[in-house]
Amino acid sequence: MASTAVAGQVLDGSNPAVARVRQLIGGRQEYCPDGWSRCWEEGVTPWDLGQPTPAVVELVKSGTLPGGGATVLVPGCGAGYDVVALSGPGRFVVGLDICETAVAKAKKWSAAAAGADGDGSLFAFVAADFFTWEPPERFDLIFDYTFFCAFHPSMRPAWAKRMADLLKPDGELITLMYLAEGQEAGPPFNTTVLDYEEVLKPLGFVITCIQDNHVAVKPRQGMEKIAKWKRMTNPTNPDSSAQ
Repeated sequence: MASTAVAGQVLDGSNPAVARVRQLIGGRQEYCPDGWSRCWEEGVTPWDLGQPTPAVVELVKSGTLPGGGATVLVPGCGAGYDVVALSGPGRFVVGLDICETAVAKAKKWSAAAAGADGDGSLFAFVAADFFTWEPPERFDLIFDYTFFCAFHPSMRPAWAKRMADLLKPDGELITLMYLAEGQEAGPPFNTTVLDYEEVLKPLGFVITCIQDNHVAVKPRQGMEKIAKWKRMTNPTNPDSSAQ
């Protein structure tokens, strides 16, 4: 089946593709890797923009991302557009996805992109489960987009623990938050900034910057925020944050 990816699809129950995703996931509270694999196999991927996320492009242009041999993780990387966009001299990016179909697509697309404009030695893709995968070393930066909101709220503490486990001390987590609301089911599940704070702050994460995503694609404008989190080695006040 051809992919349903169209830049800027609305991610709620009014979208037939989102409704189909929910059918394939089955509304389960537990993690359902088979359901996500079926989504990719059927080409039902309404979250897939078919291009790098505009906010990622802006982050790269800003010059604020770590370099000097930094390593970056993009969990739930899908087709890998953001992985390639984030990679660059002095910055190696790993794209992780549970679905082998998605990873195969990412490898194919990224090879073509690297051949035209980039360096294929600056990124890699891994088909593995985010909750059990053990990389050889921790990462300097993790980028999360449409990943947190894809999990049932009962899974969020486990998501936060894995972020802490996979990030180096004093590493940075960037969350591009899709703040879904009014949904009777998911994914995406209803999400607020407080939901992130409730699971990350107890693990020593502090918000250093949060702002509206002014370059969000339509019709997601007004529903996204970008937050940068620092994982403090010895937080003196884990309840403090910079707004």
